[in-house]
Amino acid sequence: MVTPFDDNYFMKKALQEAELAYQSGEVPVGAVVVVNNRIIGKAHNLTERLMDVTAHAEMQAITAASNFLGGKYLHGCTLYVTLEPCQMCAGALYWSQISKVVYGAKDLERGFNVMGGHLHPKTEVVGGIMENEASEMLKRFFIQRRNLN
Repeated sequence: MVTPFDDNYFMKKALQEAELAYQSGEVPVGAVVVVNNRIIGKAHNLTERLMDVTAHAEMQAITAASNFLGGKYLHGCTLYVTLEPCQMCAGALYWSQISKVVYGAKDLERGFNVMGGHLHPKTEVVGGIMENEASEMLKRFFIQRRNLN
C-alpha cells in the first residue's frame, strides 16, 4: 500500500510551486522542504520578480525551512525540487547539511553533477522523480519564451 506521503506526493507539491513560477514568467522551478512528512518550506524561482540571481527556488525553500526550524541546519529534512540544483544551490544545500535531495529533471547544462559541485557527504540524492512532468513544464516555458521574442 502506498502512503499519500511518498516522493511523488511531495514532488507534486514542488510542481505546483513550479507552476506558480511559470504563471508569473519565472523559469518554472519549484521546491519544498519536508521533515516528518510535513512541508516546512516551499518556494519557486523569484529571480525576475526580486531582480536577484540568487533567488532560486531551492534557496528560498532553504531559508523558509531554516526560519521554521529556528536554525541553519536541515538535519532530517528532504528537499524536493523539480530541477537538479545548480552549483550555487548545491553549495547552500551542502552548508545546510540537508539529509536528502530529491529532484525531477536533470539539468544537463548547469546541474551540480555536470558542474562538478557536490553535496554534504551524508546527503542522499535521488533523481528522476516525476522527471517527465518537470521536463515538459520547462520545455513548454522555453518554447513559449522563444515564440514571444
